[in-house]
Amino acid sequence: MKGIVEGFEDNYCIIEVEGNSKNVPLNEVNSSVKTCDVVEWNGHEWVTNPEETQIRIKEIKSLMKDVWED
Repeated sequence: MKGIVEGFEDNYCIIEVEGNSKNVPLNEVNSSVKTCDVVEWNGHEWVTNPEETQIRIKEIKSLMKDVWED
């Protein structure tokens, strides 16, 4: 299962999974996870997928560049 980290609130990490936001207890999230990371459930906790996170960052930067060029 994969998701995108939307942010952190109180003792929860908000992760968008299949279009729905889930409040995940912090003890189920690896301490290195940051907002905007693409994360995966490894059976024990949510961990960052570095490759997919970098792809997502590049896509967002490209979209932002297109917006500012218009």
